[in-house]
Amino acid sequence: MHTHLSADDLSALHQQLEPVWNSFDSHYSGLKHPRQPIQTLYGGAQLFKAETARKLGELSLQALKTYAPNFVVLAQAAGLKGADKLPSDWLAAEALREALEQHPEAAGMYPEAARAHKVYQRVQQKLAQEPVEDFRIDFEDGYGNRPDAEEDADAVRTAQEVARGWREELLPPFIGIRIKPWTRELTARSVRTLDIFVGALLSATDKALPANFIVTLPKVTAPEQVAGLVQLLKKLEQAHGMAAGSLQLEIMIETTQSIVDQHGKVMLPELINAAEGRCRGAHFGTYDYTASCGLVAYHQSMDHAACDHARHLMQVALSGTGVMLSDGATNIMPVPVHRGENLNLVQQSENLQAVHKAWRLHADHIRHSLKHAYYQGWDLHPAQLITRYATVYDFFLQELDGATMRLQNFMAKAAQATLSGDVFDDAATGRGLLNYFRLAYNAGAITAAEVQAAGLQEADLTGGERSDSSPWLKLLA
Repeated sequence: MHTHLSADDLSALHQQLEPVWNSFDSHYSGLKHPRQPIQTLYGGAQLFKAETARKLGELSLQALKTYAPNFVVLAQAAGLKGADKLPSDWLAAEALREALEQHPEAAGMYPEAARAHKVYQRVQQKLAQEPVEDFRIDFEDGYGNRPDAEEDADAVRTAQEVARGWREELLPPFIGIRIKPWTRELTARSVRTLDIFVGALLSATDKALPANFIVTLPKVTAPEQVAGLVQLLKKLEQAHGMAAGSLQLEIMIETTQSIVDQHGKVMLPELINAAEGRCRGAHFGTYDYTASCGLVAYHQSMDHAACDHARHLMQVALSGTGVMLSDGATNIMPVPVHRGENLNLVQQSENLQAVHKAWRLHADHIRHSLKHAYYQGWDLHPAQLITRYATVYDFFLQELDGATMRLQNFMAKAAQATLSGDVFDDAATGRGLLNYFRLAYNAGAITAAEVQAAGLQEADLTGGERSDSSPWLKLLA
């Protein structure tokens, strides 16, 4: 075959593209953390104790028992897929539960019920074993402005509680603090709290940090704020004899200026670059952001178009960088309207309706986030943990059978395009299927057995190493 381009031509092209490839690989480094929590719960620093996560789990289990005593009630309250096909009669629901538990073959006859029942069981297990995945000790909105002596004392006390929780294995897998925003008025107080907290924590832990510790900087408006935090984190590491890069940060995207700067330029890459590789996450703040857009309170909502615009810009700007994205919170709490003992039937019914209405709103917001590939979000109340896990689990489980078949077919033909039913799968869709299993497994929606049934191993999804080579995984990488 006669050609006109020489080896020298190809070599020159490689030399021209090498800096571009290196720059791309450096910036778009992909996943940096094997696991992303699916929720972050914020709580005021004045209330935090080492046992906080465990107690929140106990409260959430009690709420589940009170307001969703069986899988049908929860499915219908949260609007899980197929819930409209489930019996609303209590006796019929109980009979269906017994059939599914005593006769596994019944799952094939009642697929919607089987999935809802599986969701309920896994939510119960999650709330009992790991109710909170990520907790942020809040010195900002959830704490407010207090006398300096009080905030100093709380910074020391909460750091010591974190150290005790670490020793006694009470902490959630991810934990951190949210300091005050770096405004002209609050920067000094914010920096002092950070300094005191880190010092007290390292003093109580012999200069060690709990796994996945993070510092959250809220209401960011300029890259200089992120760069300033990085410099202080470096000084704290040096002062305490820590390895460089030990203190990680995340930023909160809750102002219009953090999306687009005064020159009309997308700000997000500048914020991440200013973090010098320390930024683990970017969390969207729904209500501050919509307020900065000029929305009135009635229209401030998670699913407002203004929020979708900001979240989509976050995705485009940060995709492939390894920075984990998180959505905001639903601010309508699932709480009863009547308190106390000896409530009459009308009051009990009104409590049930109030909690279920808030659950449905929360679940709808989570589904909106999941649809747009935001797999993490904030929670503000222990009863929201119920709908957080139920909705996420239902989202993934309803696709499990189809995803398993498609991935098995894809693996069988490796790099060739495949056809599963009426769905055409190429390498890009293969990456999407692998992402599905990674996200579903790390979220706790599917089990190790279900991962293996699809032909994967846990190490494929958690960043571990496999003993055997996996060419198709290299293809999808």
